Amino acid sequence: MKWYQKIGAWFRGLLNDEKGNPSSKRFVGIICGLTLCVTLYVNQYTHGDIKPSDKLVDSVALLAFGCLGLASVDKIWSKKDNNNTEENN
Repeated sequence: MKWYQKIGAWFRGLLNDEKGNPSSKRFVGIICGLTLCVTLYVNQYTHGDIKPSDKLVDSVALLAFGCLGLASVDKIWSKKDNNNTEENN
């Protein structure tokens, strides 16, 4: 397997939930986090008059944390559901 195939497989796995299905919460959370990091990095080297508003930065940060937090909660709850179904069988 070539290095770019390994990176592609890792990235697909990053966006999939524990069942292997694509997760929109993870996608939105990762995109928001990356956008926030890039914006804050670029903002260090620009003038203060073109910086994003504080409310916008806070909103994107809350959206990223919320999406990634919900993905984590789903992962924990699905493990409990899987354990319950195995005990019932």
